Amino acid sequence: MAIASFLAFILKNHVLYYPLCVQARRAAPRRTGSGKILRERYGFNLQSGDRPLKTDMSDPAAHSPFSVNNVRMFIAFRVFFNCRFYYPIFTVLFLDFGLTVAQFSILNAVWAATIVMAEVPSGALADIIGRRRLLVFAAVSMLVEMAIFCIAPMGNIPLLFSFFLVNRVLSGLAEAAASGADEAIAYDALQARGMADQWGRVLDVQMRLRSVMFILTMTIGAAVYDPDLMTRMASAVGSDHVFIQSQTLRFPLYLTFLLAVLALAAVLRLEEICPAPEADGTCEKPFGGSAMDAFRLTLSTGGWILKTPFVLAVILFGMLFDGILRMVITLASQYYRLVDLPESVFGILGSVMAVAGLFIPRLALRIAENRSPAFCLWTTAATALAGLCGMAFFWPIAGLFPALVAFSALYMVGFYVSYFVNQQASSSRRATVLSFKGLAYNLSYGFIGLVYAGLLEAKKAGFDAVGMPPQGVENMVFRDTFFWFPLSLAAGLVLMSAGALVLRNRKP
Repeated sequence: MAIASFLAFILKNHVLYYPLCVQARRAAPRRTGSGKILRERYGFNLQSGDRPLKTDMSDPAAHSPFSVNNVRMFIAFRVFFNCRFYYPIFTVLFLDFGLTVAQFSILNAVWAATIVMAEVPSGALADIIGRRRLLVFAAVSMLVEMAIFCIAPMGNIPLLFSFFLVNRVLSGLAEAAASGADEAIAYDALQARGMADQWGRVLDVQMRLRSVMFILTMTIGAAVYDPDLMTRMASAVGSDHVFIQSQTLRFPLYLTFLLAVLALAAVLRLEEICPAPEADGTCEKPFGGSAMDAFRLTLSTGGWILKTPFVLAVILFGMLFDGILRMVITLASQYYRLVDLPESVFGILGSVMAVAGLFIPRLALRIAENRSPAFCLWTTAATALAGLCGMAFFWPIAGLFPALVAFSALYMVGFYVSYFVNQQASSSRRATVLSFKGLAYNLSYGFIGLVYAGLLEAKKAGFDAVGMPPQGVENMVFRDTFFWFPLSLAAGLVLMSAGALVLRNRKP
């Protein structure tokens, strides 16, 4: 509850303080922002079809997007849903329960497959039956998922595997259901209040608060998982209880279960929004429909994306960045080992990476509001390439700094894609569009993972490993193949830029 109170204080502070800070800036002439640039240079209208409701701008709080209930609950849901105490010990948690690495890999494959299959259908359902209903389903799924984690039996491996299998399926369904629907219901609420142009500020605060929460959950989750540390803490308060791993391995799960309760409480306070029922491209009809309606909406939205060059380009570029950078982050522990960083600080490094989320979103907001989308793209590309190229040298200790640069680019990607896609998508298909984005991201990540795994195996086959331990071989192969990440990103940028020029000349 202390965490919930802290977040409530931060949100309240933004509601009261933010409007006063920006009034002077709004009174001054603004530089040409990305919205005007898009309209004049590319012929796109950022607010097509938007008919905002009138708001009393004499009230200082009316200037702030954080006065909107759905915005506050969206931020709370994102924080409680995405930041989990077991993340820093995710892999070893499964192994300490008694599962093998192969079983862990199977469970992760099931989780990923569930998301891929449910991603777009769930987005269409959100646009048909309502975003709030789907978010309630996501929160309830998280709650049941964590309950299964908490009561999973140890000792009986087949039964344990079945528990974890159900857990992974529910987790995948929850991820798919939440993807797109949460952003859509918050953006629609802003649009209804005539503040759709404030979405960048919402993303800024949401990403920074999530980074703060991520630091807390990473640090606390790793601490309560350690039986020795918990025993010393118990001794400090006068208890002689000695904790063992089979006890402490559930502590991060119990804490995450509490976050699931808070996530459910947040979505139950959401309000379904239909900004302008009579406007073309918003909510043409009340929520409700059949599975066939969802199928038709999926097809029409896919066609709309293909016929809208700007949105298609944003999703494709985001897919390229996200797939490569997420794969590098997945392999981060291996990289840290090769730059001589001790394994005892890996959890702390995860928290350090989250610190970038405290200032990168604010920087991205200023760039998006005052520069063109092309400038946003190339600054992100320069950041990602600089970081990945630096990592390829594997500098001892100092190799941490290019890793920080590369991982910071992922925050920029998340901000820019949401900022521009939400401006272009109409309310009636917004959740479906965002689900297509999520599907593209997961397909990219999976494809890059398969290609890189094949590359590693091919490299191992031609590697002279006589006299070398298996771990040494793995390290050498990883070091010798890492340069493919910056090379692939550079090649992808060249190809997609050429394709974007062709799309730009097409009529929308």
